Amino acid sequence: MATWSEFAAASPRLADEIRALFHQYGPGLGYLATVRADGGPRVHPVSPVVTDEGLFCFLIDSPKRRDLERDGRFALHAFPAEESDVEAYLSGWAAPVFDPDVIGRIAVRARANNVLAWRLFELHIEVAMVHRPVGQTAEGMAWPASTQVWHERSINHGFRRIHRQLSLIGA
Repeated sequence: MATWSEFAAASPRLADEIRALFHQYGPGLGYLATVRADGGPRVHPVSPVVTDEGLFCFLIDSPKRRDLERDGRFALHAFPAEESDVEAYLSGWAAPVFDPDVIGRIAVRARANNVLAWRLFELHIEVAMVHRPVGQTAEGMAWPASTQVWHERSINHGFRRIHRQLSLIGA
C-alpha cells in the first residue's frame, strides 16, 4: 500500500483533485466503509485529515474503529459536492499510528480534542479514483463521463502474498 505522500508523488493531479473534494467544505469530510466481523459492510461519516505527511483519521471507540483494528481494509468516499456530481474514492488498508510525535502533529493540525479516547489511523492507499459523470459545458455541449483510477500494484501484491503466508502459518 502507498502512503498519501507516495500516491501524491506518483499522481499529483489526481491527488490534488481528491484532496480538494475531501476538503471542499473546509475540514475533511467523507464516508468511511469498513468490514464488520460478519463480513458485511459498515459505513459512517468521518473527517479525514489529508496532509503532506499522510492521510489520517481519528476514531473514537466505536464499531468502525473496532472494524479497523480487527481488519484494516477500508474504502473512503468524499461527501458529495453541491455544484457537481464529481466523486472521489480511496481504498486500502488502515493502520494505527503509535508514534507520539506524528500523533501530536496531526492532532494539532486537526484540532483533535484530547479529552476523547480517540485513536489515530493512517490510511494507506491501494486504489484512488475520481469519477466525472456526463456533463455540459457553459455553451451547452455535452462531455462524456470519465473515470481516472490509480492503483498501487507492486506493494499490494507483495503485501497480500505476505499476509496470506502469515495466515497459513497461524501468525
